[in-house]
Amino acid sequence: MVVKVFIASQSGSTAIKKKQQDVLGFLEANKIDFKEMDIAANEGNRKWMRENVPGEKRPQNGIPLPPQIFNDELYCGDYDAFFNAKEDHGVYAFLGLAPPPGSKEAHQAAIIQNGEVPESDKGDLENIGENEAEKDQESVHQTIEPEEAVREFHTPAKEEEQPESEDEEEQPVTEEEDEEEPVTEDEDEVDES
Repeated sequence: MVVKVFIASQSGSTAIKKKQQDVLGFLEANKIDFKEMDIAANEGNRKWMRENVPGEKRPQNGIPLPPQIFNDELYCGDYDAFFNAKEDHGVYAFLGLAPPPGSKEAHQAAIIQNGEVPESDKGDLENIGENEAEKDQESVHQTIEPEEAVREFHTPAKEEEQPESEDEEEQPVTEEEDEEEPVTEDEDEVDES
């Protein structure tokens, strides 16, 4: 199986050039074997590409533009489909290739196929869980210092420190309180000294 990327080496569109470079750069960086198929220099490549892009994948004008990606004769998709697969960490599945062992895509494929986490990855997940539990314990111990907790929550309140409530201040005056003798100026002066 050979991945074929149909490109136009003589394209006047900078958008097409950038898309082609993105696809080719990704394949090279990930050491995926591919073959460049230039539609500008080879009329046979252009004709083959246009005939083999499925009708439902063709643009509205009917002429598919490069880059178009195939795995042998199997159509993979255009740049937009490639970009979405790359964002979803599914390029190998998009290309119809087996992902390299240890890659994120291989891990996801194993979970999908088996419905469970591979044995080789379970240790990593257990360690992650232990580390998270340790972090949670540390944060609990750092939140409240014991002395502060005792002072805040167990300090008894004294009666004289408690402010009077509004109800006590607004009690009506009784007749007994009205009968008290008024204070004279002489008594006021004595009280002040």
